[in-house]
Amino acid sequence: MKNVLKLLSRILPVSLLVFCLFCPVLSYADDVEKADLVVIHKSRRSMELWSNGATIARYRIALGFEPVGPKQFEGDGKTPEGVYTIVQHNEKSNFFRSLKLNYPNATDEMNAAATGKKPGGLIMIHGLPNNKTAEMVGHPNQDWTEGCIAVTDEEIMDIWRRTDKGTAVLIMP
Repeated sequence: MKNVLKLLSRILPVSLLVFCLFCPVLSYADDVEKADLVVIHKSRRSMELWSNGATIARYRIALGFEPVGPKQFEGDGKTPEGVYTIVQHNEKSNFFRSLKLNYPNATDEMNAAATGKKPGGLIMIHGLPNNKTAEMVGHPNQDWTEGCIAVTDEEIMDIWRRTDKGTAVLIMP
């Protein structure tokens, strides 16, 4: 037992030194540049992640099945336009992963009320439907969502890692 303790007393400091030297490398290995802004160009069917004024990633997207114009009410198939924020990262979605936006905002509620209808909700940036392939839904060549912004499962994982709750989202025509 004495020999084991003596051996441990020599190995332990070296092990701790090695761990301390390589620990920063391990913790930064999965780091990615975080976005401070998501810009969606509906007419171009593209989404960009921005950090400090520069584009850090770009994706092809699919939109709601009636993509022209801003969302007016629940069921219209349109994707909203305006400034929103990511309010939740959802792993238990009907899609591979989803990022919930703070739609509807006060303006959206007012515009829907003017039509006598509800604004709807659950506008998200999301991956493909669970148990479906891109080919099955026509992604990205066909707009297939009910008003959300869709990307592939691989892309939503990248976006998921690069965005935080509170990240601004600008949805342009």
